[in-house]
Amino acid sequence: MKNTVAVLALSSFFVFTACKKNETAATSTEKTENKKSEEFVVDSVLIKDSTKITDSLKLNYTSKLLVFPTINDKKLLDSIYFQNDKIKDFSKTGLQAYLETEKNNYFNSVKKDNKDWASDITYAQDWYSSSHMNLVSNMNGYMHIQYTGSGYEGGAHDNYGFSERIFDLKNNKKLELKDITSTPKAKLEEMLMKNINNINSGTMDDDGSVKNSEMLLVEKIPASNNFYFDEKNLYFHYSPYEIAAFAAGDIIIPISWEELKGTLNEEFKERMKIK
Repeated sequence: MKNTVAVLALSSFFVFTACKKNETAATSTEKTENKKSEEFVVDSVLIKDSTKITDSLKLNYTSKLLVFPTINDKKLLDSIYFQNDKIKDFSKTGLQAYLETEKNNYFNSVKKDNKDWASDITYAQDWYSSSHMNLVSNMNGYMHIQYTGSGYEGGAHDNYGFSERIFDLKNNKKLELKDITSTPKAKLEEMLMKNINNINSGTMDDDGSVKNSEMLLVEKIPASNNFYFDEKNLYFHYSPYEIAAFAAGDIIIPISWEELKGTLNEEFKERMKIK
C-alpha cells in the first residue's frame, strides 16, 4: 500500500512538473512572439534606370523608398510618405510598382516637354532626377527620416534639397515643434540667428573660416518644421536658397537643450532623458 502511495505521489510530481515546464515553455514562446511583433522592421525599395532622348541627351532616374512592414497606422503611413500622396499600397510590392510608374512618368514628361529643341543639343549632357528616403535614427520611439531630392535639367548647376521629419512611433504621429518646446517662434528665431555660425557650411573665407551669416538672404531665419534632434541639440536644416545663397550649400543650425531649458515638453524630456 505504501509503495502504491509512493508511486502515485511520484507520478503526480512528474505530471505537475511537466505541466509547469509546459506552462513555462508556453509563456516563453508567447513572450518571444510578442517581442517579435513589437520589433521595429525597416526595408527599402530602389529603382535606377536611364534612357536616351537624343544621341547627346541622356536621362537618369534614381529613387529609394523605405518600407515599414510593422507600421499599420494609415494616418502615420500617409505622413511618412507625404511627398508621394498617390501611394495607396504601402507594401514592398506596392511601393516598387509605384516607383516604376513614377520613373516612366518622369521619362515621358521630359521627352514631351523638350521634344521641340532637344535635338539642338550638340554636346553630351546627362540630366537626372534623384530622391531618397534615409532612416537616420530610431531612438526612444522617435524615428528620424531624411528625405533628399536633387535634379538637373540644364542650366548653371543642379538643384537639391532636404526635408527632415521625426515620427513619434509611440503615439503614431509626426512630431511638431510644440511637442518638443513651448519656446515662442520669435525667441527660436533669435536663437537661430545667434547660432547660425555654430556649424560649418561649405563656404570658406580667405582666412579659412566659415561664416554662414555672410551668405544670408533673409533678415530673419524662420523656425521651420524642417528640424531633427539628438541627445545634445535641436537642429534646423535649410536647403540651398532657403535662407542663403546657393554657394553656402545647405545650412544646419543647432539650438542646445540647455538653451531651451524650462520650455521642454515633459514627455519628450523624459523619453529623451534630458536632464
